[in-house]
Amino acid sequence: MEMQEDEGLFRRSLTLFDATMLVAGSMIGSGIFIVSANMSRQLGSPGYLLLAWVASAFITIIAALSYGELAGMMPKAGGQYVYLKEAWNPFVAFLFGWTSFTVIQTGFIAAVGVAFAKFAAVFIPAFGTDNIVLDAGILKISAGQLLAIFIIVVLTLINMQGVKSGKAVQAVFTSAKLVALALLVIAGLTMAAKGHFITDNFTNMWNAYSATINKKGEVIQQPLYGMALIAGFGVAMVGSLFSSDAWNNVTFISAEIKNPERNIPRSLFLGTLMVGVLYTAVNFTYLAILPLNGFPHGAGIMAHGIAFAKDDRVATAIIAVILGSGATYVMAALIMVSTFGCNNGIILSGARLYYAMAADGLFFKQAMHLNKKGVPAKSLLYQCMWAIVLCLSGKYSDLLEYITIASLIFYALTIAGIFRLRIKQPDAPRPYKVKAYPWLPGLYVVIATAIAADLLIMIPRTTLPGIVIVLLGIPIYLVLNKKTA
Repeated sequence: MEMQEDEGLFRRSLTLFDATMLVAGSMIGSGIFIVSANMSRQLGSPGYLLLAWVASAFITIIAALSYGELAGMMPKAGGQYVYLKEAWNPFVAFLFGWTSFTVIQTGFIAAVGVAFAKFAAVFIPAFGTDNIVLDAGILKISAGQLLAIFIIVVLTLINMQGVKSGKAVQAVFTSAKLVALALLVIAGLTMAAKGHFITDNFTNMWNAYSATINKKGEVIQQPLYGMALIAGFGVAMVGSLFSSDAWNNVTFISAEIKNPERNIPRSLFLGTLMVGVLYTAVNFTYLAILPLNGFPHGAGIMAHGIAFAKDDRVATAIIAVILGSGATYVMAALIMVSTFGCNNGIILSGARLYYAMAADGLFFKQAMHLNKKGVPAKSLLYQCMWAIVLCLSGKYSDLLEYITIASLIFYALTIAGIFRLRIKQPDAPRPYKVKAYPWLPGLYVVIATAIAADLLIMIPRTTLPGIVIVLLGIPIYLVLNKKTA
């Protein structure tokens, strides 16, 4: 009952533009600038590299279209948490909320904050993550971690001032990085017309192999074909899928979007389509200017290629070719803008998820109350505090490796919920129905399940811990559920 009263205080002030900026801005962080290097080492093929990005865009758009039906049915604060509760049960919904709070949302906030600090150090070296300001044995704190914490606190305080403050930051920074990426593509393709790497990279574009470096520093190539290629392709897609994640965050803030039955489905589609097209264009630009293959100890940018770009910073290498010596600073500034906007979107939306959990008695009770500005300030505070803990732990990067499989599982469960709700609630209002039902949502469930199984088999070291984190929520749920029973 309290949740209904509080929801009445939420202010529907976000337009379709605001919601679309939240989708796109939450998706674009630092991944698009670096993950293509590792994907190139895993696939060794320009064709399969582009196909991985196209496939990720296609999968993400299918998921977004499917979520549109659920968002239209249940335009409530908490979004995906609410969908899982209605389609399955509170237990499944809690496991999603638990994983989001402990790892997915807060781990992302911590990692993106540290990424901001790393690139700020290009301008002010004292902010480097290697500049240790406190060494207490098992706990070492760097200036970079402190800057990351400062940024997280500032963004949390901004969002406590009301959704209008948060959406203003989101609009400015998302627009800036969309324009910057578009300019990168335009400038890159203009220069590529004078070069020869498009021809070189696409002559044998489907010859796939994995590249590893042995103890002698030599590159060892292992041809990929048949099932090995399929398995390797699935593993490589971790990079492109991770870079395309967080699009679902707009559903958490459904109670503050105008005309949510129409605007949430539209924003999901427009945001994911925009980012998917842009990501594919950026990667084509990489291939148009740099050779895919290279050597880790090569002399210069061209010798390193995409696969062995210094520190995996492919975008920096591209800008160096276009602009010359100022590339490092330009790229650092772009990534700082990108990560700042990305973190704002995740901080803004994530707190609404914990608000919904608190209303069900499955989170700190104070998180369900709204302040005078109509936002869940205590929920924002709890999110901030845990993100700070993860920043100080230094384990955020490890945690992010674990969450891909968990995210895929919950995405698949949520979309499978469409089938269940069509049976359980056949007469429920559905302002928007997913196109090509049951084929599109069914295809996503099959693909997401297959990729999750592939990751579990191929890279258990980074996927099993993700499953463990989800399962750790079971005893927590039993305790909380007993208290509310």
